[in-house]
Amino acid sequence: MKYVYRIWPVLLVAALSASLQGQTTPTPPPANPSPAPSPWSAGGIDFSGLIDGYYSINTNHPVSRTNNLRFYDARANQLSLNLAKFTAEKTADPVGFKLDLGFGRGADLFNSFEPIAENRDITRNILQAYLSVKPPKAGGLQFDFGKFATSAGAELTETHLNWNYSRGFLYANGPFYHFGARMSKPVTSNWTAGVQLTNGWNNIEDNNSGKTVGLTSALTGKKASLFNTYYVGPEKTNSNEGYRHFFDTVLTLAPSEKANFYINYDYGVDKAGAGAGRQPFWGLGLAGHFVANSWFSVSPRYEVYDDGGGLITGKMQRLQSFTWTAEAKMAKGFLTRVEYRRDWSNKAYFDRGNEAGSAKNQNTFLVGFVVYFGPK
Repeated sequence: MKYVYRIWPVLLVAALSASLQGQTTPTPPPANPSPAPSPWSAGGIDFSGLIDGYYSINTNHPVSRTNNLRFYDARANQLSLNLAKFTAEKTADPVGFKLDLGFGRGADLFNSFEPIAENRDITRNILQAYLSVKPPKAGGLQFDFGKFATSAGAELTETHLNWNYSRGFLYANGPFYHFGARMSKPVTSNWTAGVQLTNGWNNIEDNNSGKTVGLTSALTGKKASLFNTYYVGPEKTNSNEGYRHFFDTVLTLAPSEKANFYINYDYGVDKAGAGAGRQPFWGLGLAGHFVANSWFSVSPRYEVYDDGGGLITGKMQRLQSFTWTAEAKMAKGFLTRVEYRRDWSNKAYFDRGNEAGSAKNQNTFLVGFVVYFGPK
């Protein structure tokens, strides 16, 4: 599950947004502008897909063969299939839909927080499934209903749409998706606002009778774009007491075609209800993407994540992570990434050998391959 950051940075970025120009959708755009092969389409429906696999070495050599707190490079010291994905999508004109089917470890992890075990089995291969309506004379208003990826965060589910192979702490601690309704509309030529009404975080069927409300705002320009997302609602099983508040802000900077950056800040707090206290959590991520030529680039990333209440990771701790990724585009629609990543905490948390949770750090080396086709 995801974190919610302190409110003052959100207010600050909101003030900065008045000077930015841009975005037409409430969801951050793909971080990595890798060109996609020509789309496959039939009858107005576009088809796309990918196969994503990797080999990861964890120098702690955990017997569990698990890289703690990782999505989607969760398996250690072995070859693994992250995700095989197939997408069918029709642009709303005025009615459309999107269906994402996923297979592999990544699909299992994506749906692993579904609170009802039966739903985990039924929907384990469905990443997104929603219909869209866009009335022709409504000024760009679009309505979606179904299961859709969250609007929060700088990173996306598909590896090739990100700069790094592994997902950062800010992604791995959710939310990944929601089930419900959402609506978005361009307010000006460079500002789009949206509202969502969902069952909650990472659940198709609700685990209580309350609902989660989401508010989104997106501004973009040629050199800078700003995205704000706020989710609020009860997230406890069989209880509507104690709301969770989650603020997510993403600022993207594109000073040149050779260098791009993002800053992702989250603050969250889960209130226990009935005066029983609160569990805060926050995180900050900084990343860059530097293009050397048409086929090679490097992307460093640093994150700090504070789980002050122990709600997200199960332990009150402050985590940090540094990632260095090199990417080579082998051919159109085929890329490989080599990555080094170090995670560390102020508390013993990571597996080492046959001692679970005994180490304060883990180092991993990874090589990943992604083949994809169709539009992003």
